[in-house]
Amino acid sequence: MVEINNLKKIYGNRTVVNIDQLTINKGDTIGLVGNNGAGKTTLFRMLLDLIRADDGVILSDGINVAQDDQWKEYTASFLDEGFLIDYLSPEEYFVFVGSLHQQRPSQVMENLQQYGEFFNGEILNSGKYIRDFSKGNQNKIGIAAAMMQNPRLLVLDEPFANLDPTTQIRLKALLKDLKHGHQVTTLISSHDLNHVTDVCNRIILMEKGLVIKDIYTDVNTLPELKAYFSET
Repeated sequence: MVEINNLKKIYGNRTVVNIDQLTINKGDTIGLVGNNGAGKTTLFRMLLDLIRADDGVILSDGINVAQDDQWKEYTASFLDEGFLIDYLSPEEYFVFVGSLHQQRPSQVMENLQQYGEFFNGEILNSGKYIRDFSKGNQNKIGIAAAMMQNPRLLVLDEPFANLDPTTQIRLKALLKDLKHGHQVTTLISSHDLNHVTDVCNRIILMEKGLVIKDIYTDVNTLPELKAYFSET
């Protein structure tokens, strides 16, 4: 699904991403972990062509993301609140996102019903603009807007951040549903090792722009990661 070759991003005299080769298979649910400054968000931003690499290439389903826009048709993402249009209500924002994918407003509202528990009665019919929601509820809006697009490639940066424990559990259930369907390739960055090892079938550990570990998840993965970070 995604091929990364000789990828580099340099700011000043600091190389923030330096990946020789990385392949993400169709249907994989990837957990991208690492300390602050590891290069996780920078990698996501290059994958989404928000910033350009200084060297190398990212291919999404064979498409060079820096040279062709076709990958946008099957890709959805939420990295931060900058992806939101905060002067809209949630309903207006969801309808706008749906319209980009030829979804009628009635279809959008019907699709949103599956996120009822995730929203916990705090998002729809609130009479509020997105800017007036808490950071956690803004994250809910952004995550749901990405997932409702029915993408083949989904990219989420720190989706568990600012969510209460109940909502984190509900988000994990939604992500597991995607994984079990084997229809969506999902990339999730997170500082929460418990969540990513529970949800993801594969973990990629980055430090200082490099891929340090690339492992498939089993009963030993969480202890292995905890041991690594306890020593760094």
